[in-house]
Amino acid sequence: MTHIQAVFLFPGQGAQYKGMGADFEEAGGAGKALFGTASAVMGRDMGELLRNADAETLKRTDLSQPAITLVNLAAFAYLGERGVMPAGCAGFSLGEYAALAAAGVVSFEDCFKLVKARGEAMQEAVDRIGTGADAPGMAAVLGLPPEQAALLVSRWRDEEGLADLYAANLNSPRQVVVAGTAKALKAAAGRFKEAGARRVVPLAVAGPFHSPLMEEARERFAPALAEVPFHDPRIPLYSNVTGAEVRTGSEAKALSLRHIVEPVRWVDEEAAVAGQSGLTVALETGPGTALQGLWKEINAPFPCVAAGKTADIDGITGVRG
Repeated sequence: MTHIQAVFLFPGQGAQYKGMGADFEEAGGAGKALFGTASAVMGRDMGELLRNADAETLKRTDLSQPAITLVNLAAFAYLGERGVMPAGCAGFSLGEYAALAAAGVVSFEDCFKLVKARGEAMQEAVDRIGTGADAPGMAAVLGLPPEQAALLVSRWRDEEGLADLYAANLNSPRQVVVAGTAKALKAAAGRFKEAGARRVVPLAVAGPFHSPLMEEARERFAPALAEVPFHDPRIPLYSNVTGAEVRTGSEAKALSLRHIVEPVRWVDEEAAVAGQSGLTVALETGPGTALQGLWKEINAPFPCVAAGKTADIDGITGVRG
């Protein structure tokens, strides 16, 4: 399969787990070099963090963003060393930063600088909104079309006074993720079930991402973003904000700022990716399996398979060591 025409899909926050990416560091080569680059930018041993941090530590957005980005890019590098380069790329939420690097829009070092600044800005904003039992967050609403769920959220907020609740990730034809304060999420859970949702599942993320509640983070991140040069994509690159292909570096930079406070239109983005001519497979290039599950729900003309571990990639390529 080394001559496959693959689109790389990079996962985002919530995909993290203890020990992720250790196999890429142990494999040496470009993947190990990325661990060095990320550690230098972060000022800490990222390999040690990934091997030893517990789930609660990895949940912190100032740590999970660089950690997941590192594993995403290490998987990308390992694939490249085995002859598989992307014919297109997209990233889910945070995963869009790995996609920017894979498409040549930003350098690997600048990518880590961006997710470090972004993670710190978002964590500070989250800490100011609330902590502990009052911490803001996100929940997946399963069993409702995203358009219906988004309309319900708008009605409850604008007409019925349920403040601080937003449709944040339009994930699949039967799943939407909402963001909000702890109070808003608790109040909305019962309402969604009354409207026909099968389940409402809290997510392992640190804040109400992709919602106006993150406006403070957007403002704080803007200066760091302005310092980084963005180049035109070398391959097709798709945007969470628009659900469509990104044509220029300047467009990518503008969308990166909007990305913090606007919804992830993953259903539209998947449709755009699936419509790219010549593709034969999508690779979930990073930790977890969530994107494979979402991909199945759109009935795409080609499959999405795991490429988040060295063993996955060795199985795809038939190349080892």
